[in-house]
Amino acid sequence: MVSDVHSHLTTWPAAERPELLAPAVAAALTYVLGARVFEIDPALADTAAMCAAYDVPLDTSANCVLVTGRRGGDERHVACVALATTRVDVNTFVRKRLDVRKASFSAMEFAVSASGMEYGGITPIGLPAGWPVWIDAAVAATAEVIVGSGIRGSKILLPGADLALLPGAEVLEGLAVPVLR
Repeated sequence: MVSDVHSHLTTWPAAERPELLAPAVAAALTYVLGARVFEIDPALADTAAMCAAYDVPLDTSANCVLVTGRRGGDERHVACVALATTRVDVNTFVRKRLDVRKASFSAMEFAVSASGMEYGGITPIGLPAGWPVWIDAAVAATAEVIVGSGIRGSKILLPGADLALLPGAEVLEGLAVPVLR
């Protein structure tokens, strides 16, 4: 069921519209049965542009970023999910929790090839097995949140708490910090 906040969006049960999902996302829908999908203009896949064009509050939209950390020759990867009104604290929180010397956003080429998703549509749903998925507590507490669908031409709407059901998911306080505007 779509809340009043998102009632103006035309959504479908995600499982009924696999053409609006990356294949890995469609395969992972068993973890988020209530997920709904809606089409967007692929040119508006950027969160801020999508929110403005589709009248979606920034605090109900979340970004999934892939982070790579390094310590010596060891490389570690994690997906981090934060509301659009915040940013993932890569240099402090993520770096310390990954126990690495340096952490940064994964290179676009790596993010796309490793996830099997389009850049600008990467989502925590359907990431490779074994990848940790860290979800900021504010995302999990959001009644309905919009995330990527694995492609640029659509988005997924689901209860924020459902993201905690994903394999490797962990809800964390302090993963994200407010964006200063």
